[in-house]
Formats: sequence, C-alpha cells, structure tokens
Amino acid sequence: MFKLIRNVDVYEPKYEGKKDILICNDKIIKIADSIDFPAGFNTETIDGSGFKAVPGFVDQHVHLSGGGGEGGPSTRTPDIRITELTTAGITTAVGLLGTDGVTRSMEALLSKAKALEDEGITTYIYSGCYALPFKTITGSVESDLILIDKVIGVGEVAISDHRSSQPSLDDLKKLAAHTRVGGLLSKKAGIVHLHLGEGPDGIKPLMEIAKTTEIPAKQFMPTHMNRARHLVEQSMEFIKMGGFVDLTSDFYKSEKLPDCMSIGDALKLYLKNGIPLDHVCASSDANGSIPIFDENETLISIDIGRAAVLHKDIRSAIQDGIVTLEQGLSLITQNPAKALKLYPRKGTVRENSDADIVLLDSDLNIHTVIAKGQIMVKNHEAIVKGFFEK
Repeated sequence: MFKLIRNVDVYEPKYEGKKDILICNDKIIKIADSIDFPAGFNTETIDGSGFKAVPGFVDQHVHLSGGGGEGGPSTRTPDIRITELTTAGITTAVGLLGTDGVTRSMEALLSKAKALEDEGITTYIYSGCYALPFKTITGSVESDLILIDKVIGVGEVAISDHRSSQPSLDDLKKLAAHTRVGGLLSKKAGIVHLHLGEGPDGIKPLMEIAKTTEIPAKQFMPTHMNRARHLVEQSMEFIKMGGFVDLTSDFYKSEKLPDCMSIGDALKLYLKNGIPLDHVCASSDANGSIPIFDENETLISIDIGRAAVLHKDIRSAIQDGIVTLEQGLSLITQNPAKALKLYPRKGTVRENSDADIVLLDSDLNIHTVIAKGQIMVKNHEAIVKGFFEK
C-alpha cells in the first residue's frame, strides 16, 4: 500500500522545503520536490497544502499500564488508551512503572506495550521502578535488555525524593554498569531513566559517577528536571558533560509549587546561559499520578498526567517565541530518538525512516497522524481506536 503526501512543508525537524513524501507500507521511501507516481498502483493521495509534515513525537516517559497509588488503591491510574497517544501526536512511546512496583508488574507493562504496538504505534519499556533493588522480568537487568526486544533501559529509578529507596552512590554505579553492559550486548541504548524529586542533591550523584568512573554522562536520563529551579541549574553542567536531560510537561509555578518551572521557562534559562538544546528532551508523564505534598511530605492533592500536554507545552514555547519551530520539534522527536538510539529510524522525516508523520496546520494544531504508515488521526479525529474504544 502506497501513500503520497503532496505539496507539504517538510521538517526533518530541520526545514527541508515544500516536498512530496512517498510512503510504502511502514517506511518513507522517497522525498522529492515532485513525485510522479505511475497509475494503476493502490495509492492514497493526501493533499499536504498548508500543512507542516513533522516527525511523529517520541515520548520517553509514559505510564502505559497505569501508575500512581500514592493516595491509596483508589488513586491507581488506569491503562492508557491508544487514542490518548495518537491524538497527541505520539507515535513512539516508552512505558515504565513508577512508585508502585508491588501491585504493578513488569509483565503487565510488557503486555500493554505489545497491545499498543498491535493497535498501531511503536512501543518500548524500561525495566524496574522507583525502588532498588527492583524486580525484572528475567531476573537481571542485563538479561532483560538482551532477551526482551522491548526493554531498552531501566527506570524510572527515584533519587532525591522521599519516595525513593535512597540508593547509595555505589548502588547507582552498579546499576549503571549493569545497564550499560546489557545495552552494549543487546545493541540498545541501555539508558538509566531517573525520576528526580526536589531534594537538594538533585543530579549530583550522576555527575559524580560521570566524573569518577568510566560510565559516560549520556548513560543517564534524569527526568522531571523542571520540577525545581535548582535542578535546571544543575543540569546545565550535566549537559556540558555530554548528558541528556528530560523536561516534563504541565509543570507550572504555583502557590503549592513555588520553585517549579514550565518547559518554556526552563528553555529560557538554558538559552540565556548559552546551553545548546540538542541534549534536552521533553516528555508527558502521561497516565502517571501527579501528587502534591506539603512541607511535611503529606499528600494534599493528586491528579493524573495527560499525553496531550506534551504537544501543548511545546507549541506554547514555539508560539511564545522562546524557541524556533525546529528547536521545539527536536525536543520531542530527534533528541529523545538519538538518546535512546532509535535515530534515524525514529525522530525524523527522511528517506528510509519509519513512516511516523504528524501534519500540523498553520496554528500548529495536530490535524493528521500517521504511525508506521497507517493513518491514525485524520482531521483532528482518531480513526483507529483500541479494542474497547469502538
């Protein structure tokens, strides 16, 4: 089956001009100024006039099989639905467990990832949860990475947070070493994806490991970095060391969160200090719980993360003039794809890459979403739905 998108502005995410894009099954096979396609083939033509063709979004932090529970069993969040992701432009999602590694299992996460893959998008998972030592599927980090295709790293391991297991520096060194070796042997990123709380140490342990061992900074992916200003400030040195950082959508300064920074505010601070954005990513924390604790770490409120906020926050940063369209797109396409060693198959619109494409209108709204060559969203509406959504 062929699809031909005609006369569309192509962002790789670098702007490539007005082009035609030819898709065969799940791959982009040709991009050119004009493509003359022979008659007689089973071809669907899409008029791209007035649209921007950008890479499908790569969201590296999604609670695919639910999360939460900090307020008791009734606050456990449900499994995510395919349409929640696709209508948000997300064509590649990395699933993970969170605080709860007891009533949530790696087996359930893997099964949910496979279900979403069957429904049309690309999925991966991290092995583990907040606490160390954590449960794996096969018994070890290395074997999970080597034997299970969908496992591309470990996480989200909590540090600088009252909900963490308070891992020592040696604990983190050993975890990173095992994950790195597993990644090398499986030809995967072997990323250690870390949940950051508001503790004053922040990512200092990660920088210490990068400075005093042979493990490079890029082996770590600290997330929620914009939950506190001191974390964003610490991350500048970490980025200079070659590390990647992940900002979380829908974080805003408020009376309850006076030190929190939005993605836009964090990007302003990076640019003001001359920090390049090529090692900065953004994710949604979709379907995870969003608990608010008081100064005594007592839970006072809880909400659920939503996939749609990723596009919303990046769009706002672009339209507010904080970043260019190309810079903003890179945060949720090329940058995470490179960090996770999925690039250039993912995170770009180029020949031989996967046919994961989002068509944005003139206001940067999501109009059409194509995942692995299949149209998932058309004219702002999900046309492919999950088994129990029909």
